[in-house]
Amino acid sequence: MTMTVHVDIVSAESQLFSGLAEMVFAHAELGEVGIAPRHAPFISKLRPGEVRVKVNDTESYPFFVSGGIIEVQPHTVTILADTAIRAKDIDEAAALEAKLRAEEFLANTSNKMDYASAQAELLNAIMQLRTLERHRRRGG
Repeated sequence: MTMTVHVDIVSAESQLFSGLAEMVFAHAELGEVGIAPRHAPFISKLRPGEVRVKVNDTESYPFFVSGGIIEVQPHTVTILADTAIRAKDIDEAAALEAKLRAEEFLANTSNKMDYASAQAELLNAIMQLRTLERHRRRGG
């Protein structure tokens, strides 16, 4: 029998996933982590990027998170995301528009917008597009 860990992915808007999984992959503050059942406990900030929940050898669910916190316990993984979107629900046109808007701002030094906000917007847009691209390559 395959061992599993209970996974909850929650954003301010809704709960996106709650169920058992064989593995969870996420972009933690210090790098990408792979979490299996009975993983050592830890808490970390999440960087914008893909969170993938591998339910079994044939079923996997990718999500985009804009940041947040991951808490790992031996039998539970909880992801509290600032914003989370199922990869299949990412609006590619909106992400491309946000990317272009942020790039234009960063190229124009006369803008009054906060530089750090523009960089964060650019990173979020790029990571949404990468998550969507990976989802499509996997056949989603």
